[in-house]
Amino acid sequence: MAEPSMIEHRSIDYVPLAERRGKVWHLWPTWFMGGAHLATIATGVVGITLGGNFIWMTIAVIAGCLLGTLFMAFHSTQGPHLGLPQMIQSRPQFGYVGALLVWGVALITFVGFNAFNQVLAADTIETLYHTRSWMTIPIIGVLAAILAVFGYDWIHRTQRILTVILLAGMILMSIMAFRIQLSPAQLDINDFRLTPFLTQLFASAAYQLSWSIYVSDYSRYLPKNVGVVSSFGWTFLGALLGGVWTMLVGTFAAAMFPSLALTPALKMAADTMLPGSGDTLLIVSLLGLVTITTLNFYGASLTLLSVVDSLRPVRSTAAKRSLAILACWVVATTIALTASKDFAKDFGEFLAVLLYLFTPWTAINLVDFFFVRRGQYSVREIFNANGLYGRWNWRGLLAYAVGFIAMIPFFSTGLYEGSIARMLGGADLAMLIGLPVSAIVYLWSCRSMDITTELEAARIADIGLDPTP
Repeated sequence: MAEPSMIEHRSIDYVPLAERRGKVWHLWPTWFMGGAHLATIATGVVGITLGGNFIWMTIAVIAGCLLGTLFMAFHSTQGPHLGLPQMIQSRPQFGYVGALLVWGVALITFVGFNAFNQVLAADTIETLYHTRSWMTIPIIGVLAAILAVFGYDWIHRTQRILTVILLAGMILMSIMAFRIQLSPAQLDINDFRLTPFLTQLFASAAYQLSWSIYVSDYSRYLPKNVGVVSSFGWTFLGALLGGVWTMLVGTFAAAMFPSLALTPALKMAADTMLPGSGDTLLIVSLLGLVTITTLNFYGASLTLLSVVDSLRPVRSTAAKRSLAILACWVVATTIALTASKDFAKDFGEFLAVLLYLFTPWTAINLVDFFFVRRGQYSVREIFNANGLYGRWNWRGLLAYAVGFIAMIPFFSTGLYEGSIARMLGGADLAMLIGLPVSAIVYLWSCRSMDITTELEAARIADIGLDPTP
């Protein structure tokens, strides 16, 4: 088995079996830390800002995280099986060129999240040390980008170390939280408000689902014999625990101090639970925010290289991956420097848009992997512009379009409110429509496929892909 190098040399290319390494349980600290940071805390604030109370927003957070993490964790199982990054796997469903549609959406997500992350990190540092955001925003981005350049192994190691630190702090703060008495209104089970509840539920689901676009990037070096149950289970455990626990920190802080902005409310909540702990909690959460920004830069670089590869085939090198990270840093930092100060509202809107864009893709990708092709793809043909999967796959594109259009009447954002959402008082049920519609349309369109012939062609194409030493 090949030893890992200091800087990862692979990017969108296949990871040979001889280079597979790591343990499947490493997935849970990676995805626990994926949620244990300030941006996740901000997601838990969304429903409170709309007038919901703590008891109902807690239920919404748990339900939303369960829904989003379920789909996200299934994507993680694709990494060990295929040895490829997540986004490049979309070519069989959408075509060699047609996959540019979902890659464009993914790039917007990566860059958007990192712009928000850098703003939030700068606001936190300003709260602690009275710095200026125009100085700290680029620095946070640089630190995250450097770790992304080192790549897969260093990201996993960093996440495991930080998990130990975060777990200790989270357990202590959670125990101390039981000493705090919230106002009766925050605990009133009879005060159910539909719009805040559904907004928080689907914001939580969208946040967890948004990791689907790069979750198998961090499982693709695992041995191929890692089973679906184990890769799913460890990813689900880490992501759900990190997401729910951390979002509820935000929900609790906002319920305690609903009139304050996020970071001051979080600091005051921590100091109330354990005097003098506010600064420490912010600093530790800030470390998690830097590493999730790293994950986003890493995923963005692989997606950007996938885009370039569709236009002109590229050979994977560490230098090309580093240049792609630099390009993503420039765009994200530019957006962050010009971002609105109304963070909580804008972040909620951003999550809603993500939900709409990724719902059809996740349904199509998972249905294809588990029910249509059953995980049997040709790695070589995925990189063949005129090969087995074609340049455009009308089946995936049709299912995406129909699923997205079906959701439009259910959209509910500050930018647009669909007719059915308006009838429901602003409640957003788009995800519950988009998932089954996209899946059904894709399954229906695949009835005309000669799947037996395709799978045999895929098998033949990959003969010798992993030669016996």
